[in-house]
Amino acid sequence: MSDPQPDSVVRTYIDTHRAAFLDDLAEWLRIPSVSAQPEHADDVRRSAEWLAAKLKETGFPVAEVWETDGAPAVYAHWPSEDPGAPTVLVYGHHDVQPAAVADGWHTDPFEPVVRDGRMYARGAADDKGQVFFHTLGVRAHLAATGAAAPAVHLKLIVEGEEESGSAHFRELVETRAAELAADVVIVSDTGMWSETTPTVCTGMRGVADCEIDLHGPDQDIHSGAFGGAVPNPATAAARLVAALHDADGRVTVPGFYDGIAELTDAERALIAELPFDESEWLRTAKSHAAAGEAGYSTLERVWARPTAEVNGIGGGYQGPGGKTIVPSSAHVKLSFRLVSGQDPYEIEAAVKDWVAARIPDGIRHSITFGAPTRPCLTPLDHPALQSVVRSMGCAFGQKIRFTREGGSGPAADLQDVLDAPVLFLGISVPSDGWHAPNEKVELDLLLKGVETAAYLWGDLAAAHRTPRTPA
Repeated sequence: MSDPQPDSVVRTYIDTHRAAFLDDLAEWLRIPSVSAQPEHADDVRRSAEWLAAKLKETGFPVAEVWETDGAPAVYAHWPSEDPGAPTVLVYGHHDVQPAAVADGWHTDPFEPVVRDGRMYARGAADDKGQVFFHTLGVRAHLAATGAAAPAVHLKLIVEGEEESGSAHFRELVETRAAELAADVVIVSDTGMWSETTPTVCTGMRGVADCEIDLHGPDQDIHSGAFGGAVPNPATAAARLVAALHDADGRVTVPGFYDGIAELTDAERALIAELPFDESEWLRTAKSHAAAGEAGYSTLERVWARPTAEVNGIGGGYQGPGGKTIVPSSAHVKLSFRLVSGQDPYEIEAAVKDWVAARIPDGIRHSITFGAPTRPCLTPLDHPALQSVVRSMGCAFGQKIRFTREGGSGPAADLQDVLDAPVLFLGISVPSDGWHAPNEKVELDLLLKGVETAAYLWGDLAAAHRTPRTPA
């Protein structure tokens, strides 16, 4: 289908309502909804209630707070007047990272300040600003179409625990799957390459992590009397870690790469289009060299290849001076970033077998895995992805390129449980300082997000018509 063209009604509506929109966002940002700190539990609830009320005011007929065993989430639904329209679910979160002036903030992190075209506050970009632009976006969409309801059946799920690991999110999605059912999921908790290079993220890696405990003697013993004659758990841990990769940086766990989605030549070419400065990237990483799997660029390694990392290793005496012992125990923490085609539970089983095969006689071990996250990837030719690209290109007035995220998030739970493609629509840029002091959002980019959302619902309605019956 042809690309949408900028709509003067959309842009005029956004300009007219810009001040009120930013005032409302600032009001929400003043609520310190820090999910990681128990003393802010009431604030997290107040944040959820504030958002539900604002979504009602925006026009959503259904906007309610959903309880979990942790912090509350917010659900909203605005059915289209067209029963055959696709259903779209927007995901975001309303909780934020801890913040205090003592951390290095120039101003109170929960008293928004607008300066030089930027709004500074905790949550301005991650993620309240990117959730909130959908409220003005849908109103601008209605102003342009003259309709009383969106062109799609529009739903929102805004969780309250993302910054604390989304501990109860999957359970919530499974319990409420009928109400959350959608043809497309839009995640607005991501970013772009830069202020001048707008991009759409097409996937995130999954993760599996574990802790391995190794036990040898029942207590620390004298290395002169017993060393060299009994197995040493610290040596076993070191050998285990050393065996994790081969000389080419590939993970040696059997079956680790089975079934993964390999990069195509076209995908590698698109990644190579990005203005990547490896020297600058290394400075950001506070690292002195790039390394990784042979045959892949740095961005390919971070975005599209699975990895194994040693997150921690220890055992035996760690104090000053010497202590000549064979330690009784050692510990290793590992994490595995996963790509499309890898199942976290299959990886866990493979890692357990690999570890067990390398533990020497006389060493007892246990291995414990944390909650896994599945990878998600949207094909470049998916019709819904093309709707996002067209809408964003219309708002920004330039070519939209593609990225992936090297990290992991709860988006994969939505893909897994709801069996719907996950797309990413975010306007944040690296300089926004997520989780850092002086977090901010670029206001011009925030309003480009508003404009993108205003175009997106009509484009998706036209391009993605394989609907389910809305709940």
